[in-house]
Amino acid sequence: MIQLGKKQILKIVRQKEFGVYVGDETESVLLPSKDVPKQARMGDELEVFVYRDSSDRLIATTRTPAVTLGEVALLEVKDTGKIGAFLDWGLEKDLFLPFKEQTMPLRPGKKVLAALYIDKSDRLCATMKIYDHLKTDAPYEKNAWVRGTVYQVNERFGVFVAVDERYHGLIPANLVHQPYRVGDEVEARVLNVREDGKLELSPRHRMDVQIGKDAETVMDVLDSYCGVLPFTEKAVPAVIERELAMSKAAFKRAVGHLLKEGKIVITDGKIRKKEDEDPTVRS
Repeated sequence: MIQLGKKQILKIVRQKEFGVYVGDETESVLLPSKDVPKQARMGDELEVFVYRDSSDRLIATTRTPAVTLGEVALLEVKDTGKIGAFLDWGLEKDLFLPFKEQTMPLRPGKKVLAALYIDKSDRLCATMKIYDHLKTDAPYEKNAWVRGTVYQVNERFGVFVAVDERYHGLIPANLVHQPYRVGDEVEARVLNVREDGKLELSPRHRMDVQIGKDAETVMDVLDSYCGVLPFTEKAVPAVIERELAMSKAAFKRAVGHLLKEGKIVITDGKIRKKEDEDPTVRS
């Protein structure tokens, strides 16, 4: 049986001047001459991808598209219109992305995560609503670092990430302390592999490592404020998140670490960078 949107092995059953037909005696599809290997002969089996041409006829190609049925891939927008956009997926006919399947405004040249599906008219289309197309068998364990692309931001649940553009990942809302946008590439640590195989992620290191990194961030921000931060760890969480992109708890730990190391002092409701003493100066 010929499968739309998938790569498959089909046999050459007929030859014509304009190409060959692959399949069997009851069902076959045209493979145009330009895609037929020079050494191919009657009865040979070829790996082909089946899609629809500009006239909506089934057609085969030996070229490999950037995405196949049920998969997710990062594709470039070639054009946009009132009813949708068209994506470059490596074949002659661009892939249609209906307007209702878009999750953000698009423009030519932008790259988007999209999955391939068959619509009600039996045509191949793309969707940016990829949640149901992501897999739950990621090869990662707790504390592994992964890369992915943000495909949805939800204030209640958090930031949804397509890890390796194929696996379910989520940065829970309580760990989101900086703005994320659809399309952002992120690097995150696996906090937990849930029973259903989905990954819970954190953009931060383990606490013993992160304290040092947060302390460096505090010192950098202090430098940007000329050595005086106009608030302490008692500031409201929103101020801390806005200025340092970290939680209040993380900020308190970093400040405590810096106090212990003697790098800062807290006076008059402000955090001040402690300048190194000049050993040549004595009182």
